[in-house]
Amino acid sequence: MRLGWRTYPLRLREPLRISRSTMPGRDAVQVDLSHDGVTGHGEVVTSVYYGLDLAAILGVLAGLRHRVRGYGEPEALLADLPALAAELPAGVLAALDAAVHDLLARRAGMPVHQWLGRPAFSPAPTAHTIGLVAPDHAATTARALARRGFQLIKVKCGDDADPARVAAVRAAMPRARLVLDPNGAWTPEQTVRLLDALRPHGIDAVEQPIAPGTPQLLAWISARTDVPVIADEDAATVAHLDALAGTVAGINIKIAKCGGIHAAQRIAATAGAYGMDLMLGCLVASSLGIAPAVHLTGDARWIDLDGHLLLTDDPWTGIGGHDGVLRLTNEPGLGVRAAR
Repeated sequence: MRLGWRTYPLRLREPLRISRSTMPGRDAVQVDLSHDGVTGHGEVVTSVYYGLDLAAILGVLAGLRHRVRGYGEPEALLADLPALAAELPAGVLAALDAAVHDLLARRAGMPVHQWLGRPAFSPAPTAHTIGLVAPDHAATTARALARRGFQLIKVKCGDDADPARVAAVRAAMPRARLVLDPNGAWTPEQTVRLLDALRPHGIDAVEQPIAPGTPQLLAWISARTDVPVIADEDAATVAHLDALAGTVAGINIKIAKCGGIHAAQRIAATAGAYGMDLMLGCLVASSLGIAPAVHLTGDARWIDLDGHLLLTDDPWTGIGGHDGVLRLTNEPGLGVRAAR
């Protein structure tokens, strides 16, 4: 098998401000895995939070090239991916995982979800993120999203304007489901106080309200609010879920965070056994980077796969979402193709 890659920039329509940073864009690396005339694709994006810059990604891929060449069949590489989790950054592992799945499903002539033996895909409503912006700007954005058809909105939180921002979005979208995401910026006491104050606005869930590392405090919050609490950074692996059992209503699975489709399915199964609902989330990425999670949407209560919708120019197409609903083309593999 042959491993190749190319890089390209991803620029946002407007900088995305969250409680810990502001991002105008990021770099992406398309990972190509070829075998017997069939090529599968995956994508890894740079991330300051996960300590993954372009040089690190390219260095890891260069180190993998010879190892990948030693595999005679893609099935063997797929079987070995869990063992590589200790060696590779999760984002690179996820891209390689996506490329193997894309290759195998393309070779079989079926979409990835079908190749996995999952139920037939149904169009999936996705959230759209509104960043840490002024309330009037949030309202303008919300009205535009409502006109496009969105009914699930993620509102970023983490500054003094949080109550006003949420109220503005709610006024602009009276019937939408609202998920709040402070990215760990609130304290436990502040979380309970704000959720109580925002109760009239009908909050559907709150995602990782406090800094990760203290799951017992997520339990403290859950016991004091009827708003479902979703763990994100505290739920990166199956092992994390043991500490979360009984503490939260749900977890956020991100393909780039957990290491790929295979790992995401294991986490989803474990969460289900613990009675936790699922959110499918993402980083800002192209349609290629978002596509693996789209094939898993049937498991999720909350779908937040809008990373490609925030871009000025998506180099890939095939998963929809611009009207608030994700749709697959039913083409073999991940179902995406180059936009140009």
